[in-house]
Amino acid sequence: MFTGIIEELGEVLAWDRTADAARITVRGPLAVSDAAHGDSISVSGVCLTVVEQGDDWFTADVMAQTIAVSALRDPAPGSRVNLERAARVGDRLGGHIVQGHIDGTATLLTVTEGEAWRVLRFSLAADVAALVVDKGSIAVDGISLTVSAVGDDWFEVSLIPETLTATTLGERTVGDLVNIETDILARHVQRMLRLGQYEAASPTTTPSPATTTVGSHS
Repeated sequence: MFTGIIEELGEVLAWDRTADAARITVRGPLAVSDAAHGDSISVSGVCLTVVEQGDDWFTADVMAQTIAVSALRDPAPGSRVNLERAARVGDRLGGHIVQGHIDGTATLLTVTEGEAWRVLRFSLAADVAALVVDKGSIAVDGISLTVSAVGDDWFEVSLIPETLTATTLGERTVGDLVNIETDILARHVQRMLRLGQYEAASPTTTPSPATTTVGSHS
């Protein structure tokens, strides 16, 4: 579990592709400063498990499914990634609940410069459009952001200078792919609606005292 508050800009050292998976090695001194084998680290929004590590680097396996649905497909050595260690119980939740289980990718459509901010507009796939709302939370490349505007097939985020400096979003140009993860609460509500587990409240008849069973959960 993560919060979407990026701790460090890491650097891809190696990307070793096999037939149906890959192994990535990332330099991230802070990320590995207290990491152990099996720990989770978010790499640009993708939750990966540490399988090897050194003083300032770690290696993780990337499944075929992750490669297929994420922007983590063929990162070149030297490219930068956003890193965040798993949240500790009791820490302040500076962003929002981020699982590191991305919904897919989005394409950067436009960049609008402001006096003290930058507005990025991304594409929005039809299968996740219902999960993105104005002023709601979304994780873009693992960064906890607030949706500043949304349409049927796009959404925007407004970034302060700190976010542009401390994350990879400051380097993004039109046409770039990013990982997106929608709000976990919206996902659960959508699933409940799809399975018909939610019904609109309807008037009910209050049972008489004679027929009321104390402690009944039926």
